[in-house]
Amino acid sequence: MEFIQNFIIVFVLLLFVWEPLVRAQPPSSSRSSLDTTLQDYAYRAFHRPKTGRPYNAQVPSNFSGIKLSVMRLRWGSLIRRGVPRFKEFEIPAGVVEQPYVERLALVYQNLGNWSSIYYALSGYSFLAPVLGLLAYDATNISATNLRELDINATRGPISIHFTDVRTVPSGLTARCVWFDLDGFPNFSDLMTNNVCLTSHQGHFSIVVASTAPAPAPESNIPGNVKKNRGSKVWKIVGPILGFLVLVLLGLVVWRMRRYWKNRKISEMERQSEGGPPLQMTTIGNLRVPTAMGTRTPPILEDEYVP
Repeated sequence: MEFIQNFIIVFVLLLFVWEPLVRAQPPSSSRSSLDTTLQDYAYRAFHRPKTGRPYNAQVPSNFSGIKLSVMRLRWGSLIRRGVPRFKEFEIPAGVVEQPYVERLALVYQNLGNWSSIYYALSGYSFLAPVLGLLAYDATNISATNLRELDINATRGPISIHFTDVRTVPSGLTARCVWFDLDGFPNFSDLMTNNVCLTSHQGHFSIVVASTAPAPAPESNIPGNVKKNRGSKVWKIVGPILGFLVLVLLGLVVWRMRRYWKNRKISEMERQSEGGPPLQMTTIGNLRVPTAMGTRTPPILEDEYVP
């Protein structure tokens, strides 16, 4: 019974430690699932696709409001000439992808009214819909569940020209936000004419602080920005959480061993109490057990003398 009570206490402590951290994590699995679904529907727009030509794709009815487009490119063309205009994106020459593929596809997303659902940003309001630019292997245009390629602008940043932008509230400053593939936000300054810059793929928008001033910019190019403060906190909290879990698991193991040891001792005492009682005798002020008699009576040596 004592063991069960201790186990419950340890389990409750684990919940108190783990539950707030789980809530703090962004729903990356939901975003990843959305990207996978949109990649599948984007590739369906390919029908004898021509290189460098954008194709608008249809989204399922349960994602009504999302705009989707796709463009197939050769690696050599992308790195030599870039893409002058793909929706709101201007991609300069010098963009490379990893791992290397001969043909790749750029999938454009405009999440529209789904922006704040998949990319909720505490303390900020979106002034523009979230736009996505993701690269995939296009060697086989019938493939599904593809992983994103890692693209990097080496000669100059990719420009994002936002067209559907709400007016900035008086007294506040609009900022660019870039969500990396893990969903972590990175902030940078907004260029003139509602233009944001990046060196990597991901999801982008323009935001304004809704309750407090936005943090000071670390870089003008989101692609060169390190993880935001939240990711740094996770780097500190992660080892601490692991240590606490190890300590609590050690406590559970120790309590289990103690429980089974005490149970074994109790069983031995119970068995000893169930045996025949020993005869007691008094020696001084002590009572000690004594034998009922001796098996072989003593014989004096004189008895063998003739």
